Amino acid sequence: MLFMPFWVSVILSFAGMVYFPFFLEAVLLLLLSDLLFGVKEIRLFDMIFVSSTIALVCLIILEIFKKELRLRTK
Repeated sequence: MLFMPFWVSVILSFAGMVYFPFFLEAVLLLLLSDLLFGVKEIRLFDMIFVSSTIALVCLIILEIFKKELRLRTK
């Protein structure tokens, strides 16, 4: 996943977060990607860990959404 283009890694990570119950590996792999290839993003307050932070936020939101969806279907 580290040797693929960035957009492929993001799509695969998001698909894994949606499909699997708790896919923390996506956040860890994007954190590793940020550690290896990350640069400061001036527009986001000189933050380096942009993709891993966004992946963590997406994981939390998706887990909350999955729980709500499961409760409404039962």
